[in-house]
Amino acid sequence: MPLRLLLLPLLVVLCCQHLSSQSDLHIKRATDKIIIDGILDETDWQMADATGQFHQYFPADTSMAVAQSIVRMTYDDNFVYVGAIMYNPDVPHHNSNQQLRQQQKQRKGQYRGGRTYVTPSLRRDYRGEANDGITVVFDPFQDNTNAFQFGVNPFGVQREGLIANGGNSSADLSLNWDNKWYSEAYIGEGYWSVEMAIPFKTLRFPEGSQAWNINFYRIDSEYTERSTWAPIPRNFSLISLAFMKKLVWDAPLRKPGANVSIIPYAAGGYSENFTDNTPAKIDRSIGGDAKVAITPGLNLDLTINPDFSQVEVDEQVTNLDRFEIFFPERRQFFLENADLFADFGTGSLRPFFSRRIGIARDESTGVNIQNTIPAGLRLSGKVNNNLRVGLLSMQGARDEAIGLPSLNYTVATMQQKVFSRSNISAIFVNKQAFLNGADNNFNGRLEDYNRTAGVDYNLASKDGRWNGKFFYHQSFENDQPDDAYAASAQLSFNNLNWSIFATAQSVGDNYNPEVGFARRRGYQRSAATASYRFYPNSNIINNHGPGIDFDVLGNNTYGLTDYDVNLMYRISFQNTSFLNVRLRHEYVYLFSAFDPSGSGGLRLPEDTDYNYTMFIASFHSDQRKTLSFDLTTRAGDYFNGTRFFINGIFNYRFQPYGSVALSVNYNRIRLPAPYNSANLYLIGPRFDFTFSRNLFWTTFVQYNNQIDNLNINSRVQWRFKPVSDLFLVYTDNYFPETFTTKSRALVLKLTYWLNV
Repeated sequence: MPLRLLLLPLLVVLCCQHLSSQSDLHIKRATDKIIIDGILDETDWQMADATGQFHQYFPADTSMAVAQSIVRMTYDDNFVYVGAIMYNPDVPHHNSNQQLRQQQKQRKGQYRGGRTYVTPSLRRDYRGEANDGITVVFDPFQDNTNAFQFGVNPFGVQREGLIANGGNSSADLSLNWDNKWYSEAYIGEGYWSVEMAIPFKTLRFPEGSQAWNINFYRIDSEYTERSTWAPIPRNFSLISLAFMKKLVWDAPLRKPGANVSIIPYAAGGYSENFTDNTPAKIDRSIGGDAKVAITPGLNLDLTINPDFSQVEVDEQVTNLDRFEIFFPERRQFFLENADLFADFGTGSLRPFFSRRIGIARDESTGVNIQNTIPAGLRLSGKVNNNLRVGLLSMQGARDEAIGLPSLNYTVATMQQKVFSRSNISAIFVNKQAFLNGADNNFNGRLEDYNRTAGVDYNLASKDGRWNGKFFYHQSFENDQPDDAYAASAQLSFNNLNWSIFATAQSVGDNYNPEVGFARRRGYQRSAATASYRFYPNSNIINNHGPGIDFDVLGNNTYGLTDYDVNLMYRISFQNTSFLNVRLRHEYVYLFSAFDPSGSGGLRLPEDTDYNYTMFIASFHSDQRKTLSFDLTTRAGDYFNGTRFFINGIFNYRFQPYGSVALSVNYNRIRLPAPYNSANLYLIGPRFDFTFSRNLFWTTFVQYNNQIDNLNINSRVQWRFKPVSDLFLVYTDNYFPETFTTKSRALVLKLTYWLNV
């Protein structure tokens, strides 16, 4: 029996007794090597400063946490180390030697005291309010706006992400960002513990730093509790950066050594389209990315022949909308400091949308196709504590088959912090033909360009209660039209009881950000939402309350074109489930013909308008349960007919090895003759198995009768080293009725992360 395991109970007691009484956490250099095994038995852990008690965030925020946690930190030349012990208060903190031997082998999430920890699988980047885990949040530049996040659960599964926009909502956390770091977890009787080793090269921080902002949060499934070291009021997001403490270094931080990462890839694939009888294609490609730290806060990303998302698949949707649908960016090259480029404007009105890069349109068929990117670069990060900059330039290849010249995409941004947490940002986007000379084979003129410039002011008060965004953007083209602008003002207020939001927008008829996302244009919009929360003394309901909102759109040509008014009620339960209901009245004026059945039938004529009322409800179940589900439904009038809609996602967890899920989306649309009625189905079984923390198999089936397609996507991923993967992906598309194959593809891809 190793001596370190025999001493572990004593170390647990020492951690309980020697807690820092200070509001800050002091960190000093380690004197010996830290072994990353999840067991905090090194002398440096005993000597390290420790956090005080954690504060409860959910179900209430007025007391100390029931399940307490203690975190200690140390560092050396290469790593910052985080050691944490998470206690379960209903089990004594002591062990016998025999139990210690059993616990050493026991890494499946249980111990003899009966406690079961919850994880969706062994896949990296777990997420959800019901999963056990401990997370550290670093804000090295102390701007309370941007941060790094690293977390580990009791099964040793890692998660890392980037927080932007002050962490005002869960949407401000991106777990798509990956980097190389090390951790391990250990499960003992009455507690579990974690050790993390995070390379300084992974982080961006100012040279000479003497303090960072920091916080820790824990999610505990047994006690339905979320807790934080720096207290966060429960009406704010758990990742809010407005409420942080200080990590104080014992000496100013030096610039880390050369920080260069090379990420090459090699891919090969077979594809065949059976509907147009074209020959099968064999594709081979090599390329890669490089990450170069120009300064500790500024990073240069380079890419050569990037392979954009050949191993990813977008989930299909039933499209009953008159406007374009937004799919989020998931490509690794664009993710670090993504907010510097992607967060200008609002969700449906962006001057830059990176998914426009690498996509071209075949005007002869109207189909979007992949456009090769020979090379690109992206410079982004902090110049100093208050100034962030971004520069992106990517070159698209010429495609003579569709008459596409080589296009250059360039984006320049800056963000200057003002006041405590607000900032002023500017962006310039340029898309232009490049280098090909005059050639009649290409569509349009080579001197044609499309540009967008804009300024945003992002308001965030020091206490987090007030947030807002104000922006003005202008697009430019060769034959510059009038009204090529977009402007918006929005403001929100949030305290324990009230949430209030208001916005006003104006978008010109000719606003055209070709490298952006404008869901519609030529309108003026005003919208507002107000809701109130009651907090009853109840073992069942955590909070509940009513709300009202409205959204009104119009323009100078047609007058009022759209509005909806909603009466709402929300109930949040102590077990983390919640119920939302609303009664909506909606008005739509059709300024162009539209088929609301989504079936390609006779369209409702333009210059007609419709009033209708519907009931909408959604329920999110307790995700800690082995079987969990989400249900959304709406029923009522719909244009000149009726619509019943239900969407359900049912998930059964085979802990810790994965889950089986079923997504069912059904629309029953009934319109009077001669217009089409329709029954639209989108059914998607998903099988997600994680045989270990390094081997995953996911199969995703999507049946969509709106586009008459059955898609099967099956992917095996082997993570043979940290952030280094081998993928094998098989995809089939069928005609559902006959099971005749439309297309088939097989892709093999290898990526390797090498730190130079």
